[in-house]
Parts: sequence; C-alpha cells; structure tokens
Amino acid sequence: MTSNARRRRNLLIALSFLLPNFLGFLIFTLGPVVFTFGAAFTNWDLQGIEPLRWVGLFNFATLFSDDRFWIYLVNTVYFLLGMPFAIAGSLAVAVLLSTKIRGLVVYRTLLYLPSVTSGVAVMLLWKVLYNPDFGPINHLIETFLSWLGFENAKGPTWLLSTQNLFALAVERLGFDSSQFGLGAREAIILMGLWGAVGGGNMLLYLAALTNVPRELQEAAELDGATRWQNFRNVTWPQLAPTTFFIVVMGFIGGLQGGFEQARVMTGGGPAGTTTTLAYYIYNKAFTEFQMGYASAVALVLFALIFAVTLINWKFGNKELNY
Repeated sequence: MTSNARRRRNLLIALSFLLPNFLGFLIFTLGPVVFTFGAAFTNWDLQGIEPLRWVGLFNFATLFSDDRFWIYLVNTVYFLLGMPFAIAGSLAVAVLLSTKIRGLVVYRTLLYLPSVTSGVAVMLLWKVLYNPDFGPINHLIETFLSWLGFENAKGPTWLLSTQNLFALAVERLGFDSSQFGLGAREAIILMGLWGAVGGGNMLLYLAALTNVPRELQEAAELDGATRWQNFRNVTWPQLAPTTFFIVVMGFIGGLQGGFEQARVMTGGGPAGTTTTLAYYIYNKAFTEFQMGYASAVALVLFALIFAVTLINWKFGNKELNY
C-alpha cells in the first residue's frame, strides 16, 4: 500500500468516527438555527389563523416596540447579578478544599451534590423552603428578629413578592420606591448561588490550583509574602485563564437561562418579575403559538449573547498570561 493510499484510508477511518457527531451537529444544532433564522421573518402561527407569508422585519419592529421584551431583558440581566458572588464563592471554596484537611473527599462530595441532583426536585424543595407561612427560611429570619427585639417582624414573602433590591417598578420600565425589598428575583438568585458555589466552577478552580507552580509560592514565602499577598500576586494571576473561561460561560448561561426556575417555581410571576427572555420565547412559541415572533426574540437573544461574548473576549483576553 502506497503512502497516499494509506493517508486516504486513515482519513476515511477518521471521518467515519467523526460522522456521528457531525450529523448530530447538523440535525440538532445548525439545522434549528437556520430554521429559526428563516422563521423569524415570517408570520408563522401554529393556530393557522393566517396563511404563512414573509413579513420581513415586522416581527423585529414589533419586538423592539414591545415594553414586555425590555422588561424581560431587564429581568434577565438582573439575574446575572449573582454571577460575581457565585464565582467568588467557587474560588473561595476551591482554595479551602485545595488544602490538606481531614475528610476532604466528603466535603467535596457534599458541595458538588446539588450539581448532580435533579433540578426540578431541588427547585420544588426550595419552593417549600421559601413559603412565607411555614417555610423554614422565614422561620429562622423571624426567630432571629424576635431575638433582636422585633417581636412582630415578618420575613419576606419571597416568591410571591414583586419587590427587589433596585426598586424596579412592576410591569413597566422605571423605579418605584415602594418596590424596594426582597422578592422573587432575590429568592431565585440565592437559590442559584447555593447550587453554583460548589458546582462545576469549583471543580475548574480546583484543577487550576493544582497547576499553579509550587516553587513560585515557595519563593514568595521566602521573600516574606503573607498568605494574601501570595494568593494575590502569585496564585490569582495563574488562575486568569480559568476565570476568563468561567466568566464567558457564565454570561452565556445566564443570558439564556431562567427558564426552569420560572416554569417550575413561579410561572414567570409575580407580575412577570421572574420572566426571562428564555421563558418569554417559550410562552410566545408554545402558549401563544406565535412561532415567527418567538423566533425573532430568539435571534435577538442570540445576537446579544454573541455580542457579550465578543466583548468579553476582546477585553478579558488582555488579562490572560500565557
């Protein structure tokens, strides 16, 4: 067998192994994206009220003039506020678990357990925990306030409340001082933090910490650096590539997330305060059957995620040390 024939044979073997993944990508990823792009410029309605026709940019014009779209975009961005705390918490836990402590495997398993538990089951559990009448969270809050001398103080109504820490108005863009407080948005953010701190980001940081050269840390210790100085000037720069990856993936996941929480815990309420763009797309497509309009929202969300990713890549990439 000649060398050229051998190369062709090896190429065919390699392509045969790649073919299933390639077909899966075409059928389940690229195909739906192209189909959505085309559907966004039509009046496609599953109810069949009007015949299918090309409407050009009509769906996009309607979308950008729809106050609900902007409100739900604000909701989506609001839920991203928990991301810095989740990343910082994952890093702190990873640093603690990278030290030699007794029962290390047990701690790692317990912290990672929420990531392998059924999401729906966990959300239903948190829904009970947040119950304002008999939930243990409010019971603990009210007990603590009573200990401080506030006998009649009540805890937040959590998933039933439209209040938020930025006093955002309900069902309109703007602010309303009466809406300041803890509500459904904060409840979902806190639940997300509980699951994210010990999740995949923690494992990524644990892996990155094992690759930090020990000799650099020892040299800093010999120069008199404190633990914080050692971490700040030696360890943290070595974790920059991992942090960059986590931030990019966090933005992507955050902008297209929120569907499960809204579907299982709140139904998008109260008054639309927990409806994100992902849940809005679902409602438009499978509740109101406006597939063309839903496809337009999906394309806008795709463009937003793509733009944010490019911005992160352009400015965040400058901090990496290769």
